[in-house]
Amino acid sequence: MPRPGAVLAIDHGTKRCGFAIVDGLRIAAHALDPWRGEELEALIAHVARLLDEREVSVFLLGLPLNMDGSEGPRAADVRAFGARLVERFPRVELVLWDERLTTKAAEELLRESGHRGADARARRDSWSALVLLRDWLESGERR
Repeated sequence: MPRPGAVLAIDHGTKRCGFAIVDGLRIAAHALDPWRGEELEALIAHVARLLDEREVSVFLLGLPLNMDGSEGPRAADVRAFGARLVERFPRVELVLWDERLTTKAAEELLRESGHRGADARARRDSWSALVLLRDWLESGERR
């Protein structure tokens, strides 16, 4: 049986996207550099470059839900981005995962790690993706 590929977690935002990765053995997870911009095709090209560097089998895309679990307008944007990922990279499975409170958890982790001010803000999106990834892995990688 082939071993699973890496998982690329994505915290999709309107101006910034955070990325985190875990290897196929699910041992080493870390935040990647965030992407900044508003152009969808440039973001897709960035994802393609990340895939060129790694064997990714799953996109873990954070789904922004309201606190009551309902979906708002941002969730529709993220679902549309997910559909674009599936269209462009059909061999990579897409998993949507509840991202409620990941930013708050990421901010706490950043503080605990000694990151403050502009440094913490620059890392927040990718650390949010890292929290998303950690939560999904701890769930047993539910689909």
